[in-house]
Amino acid sequence: MNVEKKKTSPALFVRQVRQETQKITWPQRRDTFISSGIVILLVILFSLFFLLTDQIWSISIKKIIQIGSGL
Repeated sequence: MNVEKKKTSPALFVRQVRQETQKITWPQRRDTFISSGIVILLVILFSLFFLLTDQIWSISIKKIIQIGSGL
């Protein structure tokens, strides 16, 4: 099977790209700030959660090792 693809000229490609970019709905500045704030807040919360979880596991494992080495 020999399927030939139609080649697009560079000028036509640029025109099509410009037409497509005009269809994009860009977010408002306020929406961007709100979304960025939510992302920053969630990164901080998840960081704290994983820090706390890591500390709990670390302390637990150290206690288990101390109990095991005391036998």
